[in-house]
Amino acid sequence: MARRVVIFASEDVGLADPQALVVATAALSAVERIGMPEAVYPLTQAVVYNATAPKSNSAKGYFTAAEAVRRHPGAQVPMFLRNAPTELMSGLGYGAGYQYDHDAPEHFAGQSCLPDELVGERFYQPGHFGHEKEIRKRLEWWEARRKPRPPSPT
Repeated sequence: MARRVVIFASEDVGLADPQALVVATAALSAVERIGMPEAVYPLTQAVVYNATAPKSNSAKGYFTAAEAVRRHPGAQVPMFLRNAPTELMSGLGYGAGYQYDHDAPEHFAGQSCLPDELVGERFYQPGHFGHEKEIRKRLEWWEARRKPRPPSPT
């Protein structure tokens, strides 16, 4: 039962209430540590918490992302994101143009970090309930400040 509550917290409540997973995993831990019949109390708390939490199944965006990877198996990490630990790699353009988010005035440099083939795709669509309302605002804020990707060197 505790395992199902953890799955419910992740799959059905999700980011609408991120605490749901914390409560569910705490109940799972309590079941493992104290056993039944006393574990009925933390299990009940977790069930009630999750049953009454706002719901979101936006974590299914994982499957959208996995499908994009299957469609573009050769998609490359953009050059500006690649580490350049050697002179050769630096000479090949690895890391060129990278902007550190924390150096930007609003701690967001606006660089698109997806491979060229995936720029513009959306894998996560926040819901309209609970904490996802805040996530949606944050994503919209970032999108309004995102810079166009310069052409990749060929």
